[in-house]
Amino acid sequence: MSINKRDEGKKVNSNINVTPMVDVMLVLLIIFMVITPMLNNKVNVNLPTAASAVVMENANKEDAITVAITRDGRTFLGANQVTDDDLGTKISAMLQNKTDKEVYMRADQRANYGKVMDAIDGIRAAGVNQLGLLTEQTNTDTNVMTGQ
Repeated sequence: MSINKRDEGKKVNSNINVTPMVDVMLVLLIIFMVITPMLNNKVNVNLPTAASAVVMENANKEDAITVAITRDGRTFLGANQVTDDDLGTKISAMLQNKTDKEVYMRADQRANYGKVMDAIDGIRAAGVNQLGLLTEQTNTDTNVMTGQ
């Protein structure tokens, strides 16, 4: 009578299966790619439309100074709400180390004109060289008239 040996130890697979990890990482990458552009505009405003809008590439930079005025008249510097009196001092503090003194304004199309002008006065008092008013560009295809 002989004893049979079993070779079960040789059948064990010691390799790590990385396919589930790669799937999870790709899903997370897609989620972050979708969420990141939404974080750029921290204050939601309905921008007015303009047919002759000029693209301002610097407004999308991370260190761009953006003032937003909402429909109900609240003023935001970046994502932080500020009063009209504090706006000028906070902007001048942010512009101390910058060479280009440019500020961008995102005002809601239904915002009170007086509130917008108060914010512009505060921005100009801070020593801003250039103020960019951000708008949405109108779709020119709908304005084209067809002849018969």
